[in-house]
Amino acid sequence: MTLQIKHIALAKSAKLTLAAALAVAVFPIAQSQAPAAPAATATAAAPAPAVFKQAPLPYAFDALEPVIDKATMELHHGRHHKAQYDALNTIAAGNPDVAKMSIEQLLANVSKFPAGVRNNAGGAWNHDFFWQIMAPADKRGSPSAALLQRIVADFGSVDAMKTQFNTGGATRFGSGWVWLVVKDKKLVVASTPNQDNPLMDIAEVRGTPIIGNDVWEHAYYLKYQNRRGEYLANWWQVVNWNEVNKRFDEAMK
Repeated sequence: MTLQIKHIALAKSAKLTLAAALAVAVFPIAQSQAPAAPAATATAAAPAPAVFKQAPLPYAFDALEPVIDKATMELHHGRHHKAQYDALNTIAAGNPDVAKMSIEQLLANVSKFPAGVRNNAGGAWNHDFFWQIMAPADKRGSPSAALLQRIVADFGSVDAMKTQFNTGGATRFGSGWVWLVVKDKKLVVASTPNQDNPLMDIAEVRGTPIIGNDVWEHAYYLKYQNRRGEYLANWWQVVNWNEVNKRFDEAMK
């Protein structure tokens, strides 16, 4: 009798084990898992929109050869000038007073802003101006009668004006610019350090530039090395007198 009871118990146990196995097969026991990570909804912050935009070079990079070589123009416009626009836009992204002004307005009030505005707004404007007052051979023209008359009245001759201009550029210590400026309806030569220009409220000579040459080494060093004087003398060959004439007429109004 005892043996029979044992057989019955074993049979029941086997049935229970089989039933449990079938239950697991049909309804698997949930495994312990870490909660699923929520879908990522945050995205990287978009870069601030460019308030100030660099214009393309108005002619081919090799258009001023042989006076200014293609490699210099590519580096000058594509690296140096672009970097100034990028830096100015970075400043504008964090300074609403900068972002709401034009570059010309910034220059006229540059003493009220940090040095980064002076350097980069100055560099942005100076180079925009520089590209425009140079041109390929078929677009350069010649000085107008009105401009020639003013040059002779203020310097004695075109050659005398160029000599004074070139001297101003050659004697600018370190880096900077040399300018022909309309001031009080007369023409004067001035030079400025770094990226300063005569439109700034801190300029020693304030007025309206109609010609300007960049005497930072990056403007000429690949071709002329340390021969800044040669670069200054040759540079007159690429001056866009058509543009200079327009700027002179506007400044004299």
